[in-house]
Amino acid sequence: MYQSQKSMALGGQPPKALSTLQKVAVSLGMLGLLILVLAAFQVHLPQKSLWLTIALGGIGGGVVLFSAAAYKNKLAGIKNDGVWFKSISSRGLWAWLFGVLLTGFYVILYFFPALIGLRSEGDNVGLIALFDPLSKALSGNPASQWFVYGTLYTLAILSFGIKFLWKYRHSRYEKLRTISVMFFQTAFAFLIPEFMARLNGEGFSLPYYDLKNIWPLNYYNFEQYRVDDFISAGTVGVALLIFGVASIFIITPILTYKYGKRWYCSWVCGCGGLAETAGDSFRHLSDKSTFAWKVERWVVHSVVVFVVLMTTAVVYTYLGYDPQKYWLTKDVFLLLVGGLLTVVFAWAMIFKRKELEKDAQYGAIGYMVIIASLIGIHFFSGNNLFLFQAETLRSTYGFLIGSIFSGVIGTGFYPIFGNRVWCRFGCPMAAILGFQQRLFSKFRITVNGGQCISCGNCSTYCEMGIDVRAYAQKGANIVRSSCVGCGICAEVCPRGVLKLENDSLDGRINPKDVLLGNDVDLMNYVNHK
Repeated sequence: MYQSQKSMALGGQPPKALSTLQKVAVSLGMLGLLILVLAAFQVHLPQKSLWLTIALGGIGGGVVLFSAAAYKNKLAGIKNDGVWFKSISSRGLWAWLFGVLLTGFYVILYFFPALIGLRSEGDNVGLIALFDPLSKALSGNPASQWFVYGTLYTLAILSFGIKFLWKYRHSRYEKLRTISVMFFQTAFAFLIPEFMARLNGEGFSLPYYDLKNIWPLNYYNFEQYRVDDFISAGTVGVALLIFGVASIFIITPILTYKYGKRWYCSWVCGCGGLAETAGDSFRHLSDKSTFAWKVERWVVHSVVVFVVLMTTAVVYTYLGYDPQKYWLTKDVFLLLVGGLLTVVFAWAMIFKRKELEKDAQYGAIGYMVIIASLIGIHFFSGNNLFLFQAETLRSTYGFLIGSIFSGVIGTGFYPIFGNRVWCRFGCPMAAILGFQQRLFSKFRITVNGGQCISCGNCSTYCEMGIDVRAYAQKGANIVRSSCVGCGICAEVCPRGVLKLENDSLDGRINPKDVLLGNDVDLMNYVNHK
């Protein structure tokens, strides 16, 4: 009697039909979304607390229930079943529709919040009014579009984080970092700022402060109104301001030296947290081409230069000229900024030049010349710093980078460009941490090249578009500025070729070694690697 056999095709199997439990989960999620849509169209919903609970519970519960049904009966191990067979995860029709809907939501959120019920005078209506009870319970204030966004953002990380835990339950590393991003998003990005707002009152006012957002992500942190608010809040406010400065020059370099940029990008950051949880199904869509890599390097470092210029111009505007009244005058500040940039540039070009590609060296020189020229023009001509008004730079950066890139494109187009498009091409924090990781971090991904079978799983599922297989094939450690240390390349490897490590700086970059070649002394390699 003929008996069918299970296919052993590497391409996987077409997705199976939904189980009964998964259909129930989808129904719950759709019910929650329907309530939010009705509220957005200003359908009257009495007992807003009850309807909000049903909506959020339906969405979160639906995701969790669907995930449990999808993974609980499977053997432990990463399952990427049929990702290229599904329209939503293979840039099919559903992917484009989903991308357009997400993009539309971000456009309304950033530029037309009145359409979802925000009112500058009087009570909120529509979708934002639905969130008023929760906002008043946490901070004592009515909801804003950002509170709605923060609530849905946190819900997405928590519910899809549970899905991630189900899917990667065999890996201690993946479970720990997922729990970490769930905690930091819920506590530091959502609850603590709301509780801080409740403490504000007459004579004491702290600005909204997500403690895990470090400059340049919180590029607005050193504007005059925020600095004034910090100082007026007394000891607590000054401590927060000092913490913000220490995060840039002390905390970030030390942690990146010890652990690489993964300590932030994969364990703390909210953008990374959403990408890793809600965006996990789209990680294989990242562009692995050489062209994308070249564009990535130029674009993301241009954003860094832009944010440095903008922040310098903003701080410069509210400093004084008289050295009798201020120790930090406008001129002293510019000299400090120029001196710091010069020291970093000189250190990289003198001591780390061999680790930089030629185009990176030329780019660094070009950017340094531009910045020095702009500062020099200001000193000798007295024109506006960097030839533009500080507010012009601020508004331009906020619109192009803070709104369009990080929100509309970065998240709205997960189904098209992959889940880390913002982290790759636009995040200035990722670029600065990547510079530190490349040049003086202990982190690397080590490779046992002799075991590589060139299956390509590592490259396929690298969300940062790194061709990991190329490194594995020649046995070279992976030390890339863009690597966020998510560890998925190591998890999907069927041979255990890759391993995330923190070790000494010696021998971490070995691009010319080929483990299987005749030109390598293997004993020397073993003794020194």
